Amino acid sequence: MEKFPLWTAIITPMDYDGKIDYESFESIIRKQEEANNGVLFFGSTGEGLNLTSTEKREVITFVKKLDLKVPIMAGLGGHDLSSQISFIQYCDEVGVDAFLLVTPIYAKPGKAGQLAWFKELMSQTKTKCMVYNVPSRTGVHLNPEVPAQLFKEFDNYMGLKEASGDVEKFKAFRDAAPAAPLYCGDDSLIKEFTDEGAIGLVSVASNAWPKQTHKFLELHLNKQLDSVFTDWIAQADLFFDAPSPIPVKTLMQHKGWITTNTVRLPLSTEDLKVETEEALLEADRKINLWIKKVTK
Repeated sequence: MEKFPLWTAIITPMDYDGKIDYESFESIIRKQEEANNGVLFFGSTGEGLNLTSTEKREVITFVKKLDLKVPIMAGLGGHDLSSQISFIQYCDEVGVDAFLLVTPIYAKPGKAGQLAWFKELMSQTKTKCMVYNVPSRTGVHLNPEVPAQLFKEFDNYMGLKEASGDVEKFKAFRDAAPAAPLYCGDDSLIKEFTDEGAIGLVSVASNAWPKQTHKFLELHLNKQLDSVFTDWIAQADLFFDAPSPIPVKTLMQHKGWITTNTVRLPLSTEDLKVETEEALLEADRKINLWIKKVTK
C-alpha cells in the first residue's frame, strides 16, 4: 500500500433524517478512487463513534461490493476492547486492507496500558494496522516508545498517523523508530511533516479536494515546491473552524456532491459560522484555479 500515500478520512453522508445516504456515499467514494486515494472509514471525520455497530458492518459490506481499485481502511475507536475485536473479526471476514487503531478515549492510559491495548488489537489480525495519535480527541499523548515497540514486534504494523499538531512531537516519534513509516495527520502541516520524513497523509481536506490534495502532497513528497498552492494552510484550516466534519460536509453540499450536511448529535451544523461557510466557497474557487494551472 506504499503507492497510496494519501488516505481520505471520508465523511459519512446522511439524509435529513440522519440515515446514511448510500447513493451519495458511492459517488464520493468513486471520486476518491478516481484521484487514486486510499479511503478511511469511521474516523472522527466519518463520525465513527456516532454510528452503530450494525451501520458500520453495513458500510463495510456496501463498500466491498463496489470492488474499488484503491485500498480501504476501517477505523476503530472508543475503549470497549471486546466490541473492537468483534469488529476486526467481521472486517477480516468481509475483507479490508487496513485498520486505523486509535489510543483509547477518556481513560488516558499510560505507556504500559497503551502498549498492551495496541498489542491486544494487533494480535487479533494479520491485516495491516496504522496507529493513530490524536491527543486533542483522546485526552492523552501516545508515548513515542509504544509505536516503536509495535514496529519491532508486529509484521502488520503499517505506520503512525501523527495528529498532535506539534512538529517536535512528530520528531520524537521519528527518532524513536527512524525506519518506521510516519503519516501526517494534519492537513495544515503537510510541508513541515514531509520535511521531517512523513511518507504520506491522512486527510480531511481531500474529501472536498481529492485530486487537489493528492497533487499538493505529491509536490511536497517530490520536493517540487515551486508549484505548490501557497495559500494552502489558511484554506485547509477552514475545515476545522467548526467541529469536523461540519465544514467539509457543508462545502461538499454546496458542490452538489452530497444531498445534505447533516451530522449526528452531539455535533450540530449551527456551530458553523456564516463567514466560515462563505470563506470555504472562496477557498474552493482558489484551489480549483490552482489545480487547473498545475495540471495543464
